[in-house]
Amino acid sequence: MGSSSTPIIRHSFINIKTITMKTVFDKTVRDELLNRVQQLHGNSKAQWGKMDVVQMARHCNKWNSWVLGKGNYRNHVYKQDLLGKIFGQMALRSNTKNEKPMGKNMPAGAFVIKQTGGNLETEKAQWAQLVGEYAHYANDRFVHDFFGKMSKEQIGIFAYKHLDHHLRQFGA
Repeated sequence: MGSSSTPIIRHSFINIKTITMKTVFDKTVRDELLNRVQQLHGNSKAQWGKMDVVQMARHCNKWNSWVLGKGNYRNHVYKQDLLGKIFGQMALRSNTKNEKPMGKNMPAGAFVIKQTGGNLETEKAQWAQLVGEYAHYANDRFVHDFFGKMSKEQIGIFAYKHLDHHLRQFGA
């Protein structure tokens, strides 16, 4: 397909509109994310939410490891929670149907980071390594705890939106 995004086609009676969605499976989009990660610095302040910049980077690393099935998630048993079985697919479609960014103050769930302190540069280096691994995504076991089973296209779009959400949170 094209160079930077996954196209989604919407139909109406009169015209056809193509919406280009950003996905972490596109190298140009990954490069954009990595450039934004490099804009983070130790005194970057959150524009919303409770995490500091190191906690946010650690949260993104933990989340990416979960999606990719890496590190502590190499042998993880993925499963959808009960509320997700009721509302998950509807919420997934809502979050991946257009280019609208994720809203502010979304719950971090199991990926909340309470530990403070740490080395931002170490977290940024791990973040860059994990984002690079989306180029060879192969975790066919992945099931989102709320959304449930996701197509590769949905994973790519939602992973981009999640990372974009946190980079915007810190002005990057």
